[in-house]
Amino acid sequence: MQDIDDATTAAAQPPPPAAASPSAAAAPRVLCIRFTGSGSEYFRIWAVNLLLILVTLGLYLPFAKARRIRYFYANTRVDGQALSFHGDAWKMFRGFILLVVLMAVYSGAGHLSPAAAFPAFLLLCAVWPALWRASLQFRLANTSWRGLRMRFDGSLAGAYLACAPSYLPAIALVGGAALIGQGSAAAGSAEAAAGLTPAMAVYTVGALCLVLFTPWSLTLFKRYQHDGYRIAGQHGRVKLSVAKIYLLSLKTLGVAVLPMIVAGLLVAMVVALTRGEGGPERALLSNVLLGVGVGLGYLLMFAVVLPYGAARMQNLAWNGTRSEALAFISRLRFRDLFTLTLKNWLLTALTLGLYRPFAAVATARLRLEAVSIGCDDDPADWVAAAGAGHADATGDIAGDFFGIDMGL
Repeated sequence: MQDIDDATTAAAQPPPPAAASPSAAAAPRVLCIRFTGSGSEYFRIWAVNLLLILVTLGLYLPFAKARRIRYFYANTRVDGQALSFHGDAWKMFRGFILLVVLMAVYSGAGHLSPAAAFPAFLLLCAVWPALWRASLQFRLANTSWRGLRMRFDGSLAGAYLACAPSYLPAIALVGGAALIGQGSAAAGSAEAAAGLTPAMAVYTVGALCLVLFTPWSLTLFKRYQHDGYRIAGQHGRVKLSVAKIYLLSLKTLGVAVLPMIVAGLLVAMVVALTRGEGGPERALLSNVLLGVGVGLGYLLMFAVVLPYGAARMQNLAWNGTRSEALAFISRLRFRDLFTLTLKNWLLTALTLGLYRPFAAVATARLRLEAVSIGCDDDPADWVAAAGAGHADATGDIAGDFFGIDMGL
């Protein structure tokens, strides 16, 4: 959930002035993060947002997002002080329309012909890192804590470099798919069939490289985000090795085997029951067991695999993040996130989706309160140094112009 990054980043404050007296050098202390929101309060906001999104055919989505962010920020307290979100919903609407147009161009080109989808995908790749950077700038520039505005100083070149390990295989994947589509649309001649072989090779290599490079790309994404966080005199720095992310990916893959085994055992039971003769009762039982097996495997995939990866990634990223005076500590336990996620999914299914806002509040509380911040400075000095430093003007203009917030 994106609120965890916003909450912990907001606590990165400037160091005390150089001329501060020795008494100002307070002993290290811990800034605790508390989330005070309640499911019943957020349910009313969620219900109104959902109704207006349906009535406006989705056009209210950025306004709904702004209301949601303001609620979660206002209830996220760092050292007793709440965060604030100052984003203009109309600017977010402009960015939303831009994203809709881009996705519509890509989707429309794909339906037109496989050959047209590839140039549209290249266009999307060309502009997406810039939009991602503008999104981070917009969100951080409109986030404050104790009157201090945050900012994001990541470079445009850094955004493209962070995307490169996933972009290059994705381009090969989409390009190979376009070539395969062209060959399939052609007459079924021997020449056309022979032409599919290199296209399938490009497609296969792209798919394999995309899987292999995903942990590397994720590492670069996290480094780019955390290294660009700024507030007053504090500059975020993260130590996150590619080897640790690859190891986490392998462990997550190992955890994913559990849902597969459970689903496989239930499918095997279905096969055993359907052997031989049987009446309608046996067929009905087989269908029920098959549905239960697929549903249970699907549920375990989301309740086990995703919480495991999310908990480990949050701890890795934030435990390696430092600034001049701050050290972040994340102790999110997989067991707690697994239990909560399983409960949220079951209650959401039983209530036909009405439990969703309660689940969002409970998840935000667990993930936010698992983070604390070690601080060497006095908060009074942070306020005194509030005027130190300012966001890059070019970045501010880009974020303000696009008004994009992609929830990162």
